[in-house]
Amino acid sequence: MNYKELLENARSCIGSYCKACPVCNGIACKNSIPGPGAKGVGDTAIRNYQKWQEIRVNMDTLSANKPVDTTLELFGQTFTYPFFAGPVGAVNLHYSDKFNDMAYNDILVSACRENGIAAFTGDGTNPTVMESATAAIAKVKGRGIPTIKPWNMDTIKEKMELVHKAGAFAVAMDIDAAGLPFLKNMTPPAGGKSVDELRRISEIAGIPFIVKGIMNIKSALKAKAAGAKAIVVSNHGGRVLDQCPSTAEVLPEIAEAVGNEMKILVDGGIRSGTDIFKALALGADGVLICRPFVTALYGGEKEGVKIYIEKLAEELKDTMAMCGAFSLSEITKDMVRR
Repeated sequence: MNYKELLENARSCIGSYCKACPVCNGIACKNSIPGPGAKGVGDTAIRNYQKWQEIRVNMDTLSANKPVDTTLELFGQTFTYPFFAGPVGAVNLHYSDKFNDMAYNDILVSACRENGIAAFTGDGTNPTVMESATAAIAKVKGRGIPTIKPWNMDTIKEKMELVHKAGAFAVAMDIDAAGLPFLKNMTPPAGGKSVDELRRISEIAGIPFIVKGIMNIKSALKAKAAGAKAIVVSNHGGRVLDQCPSTAEVLPEIAEAVGNEMKILVDGGIRSGTDIFKALALGADGVLICRPFVTALYGGEKEGVKIYIEKLAEELKDTMAMCGAFSLSEITKDMVRR
């Protein structure tokens, strides 16, 4: 199977909302919830993709021809590539009932582990979603990152017990999920979190705590004050609020403000190895990619995930070599043009 065939397979089973487009740019699904789109018109998701495309890379082949090293070290773990599968929840609602969250996470977590990266797993109002996600992570000896929704504190404590039982090496919270319409007025309750609340959650975690949903310097510094070890620059894939800037636009200023004090990850419209290179050049330590992993899994299960990871890896390696960067530490901001 190749990537084109993978997409064709996905179109036959992924449901009516997602079109398994050749490039996942947010246009065909722009205002679909349920679905992979947004609760508004979806202009933020489209902007996420477009702004990465406006950044160009500076080719430089006047350098020695040597192997490219894409290895990333994060919280004591070594990964073959600097990208991760992003968290997704309610796949049977937003895509099709070929998979539920339990089956999806089980396939994704193991496939990512086998191919040198890790998966962030999703959460849901159904308690079995987190239970099965953490069980999948336990099977790969903690090599995954559970992502907890911003529930009330009692629910968070219950979820953290599952995280600890799984032996996960880190845990995340997607604070920006507070804007999802299907979390409004639900049980358990969910919503934004203060710095004091985040600090308490970080303490309960007891392992590196990642705050996802950072879109400005002020929020990044709040996460740092709360004890977060990493942030994800993210607007929830453009799903929760129209008229936001793209992640590509805010990443450089956040990275400059944070420096080396926290690890910085970024998501939102990153669709190729070249996009990954751009994100690293603008200050990210690694990236998350979500929707295309859903397409890959629906189109080919574990083989599909492997094909997509290899596609991204080859594109990244080629871009690095053609720009004269042979390790991640050699990627610098002067290698891109904004």
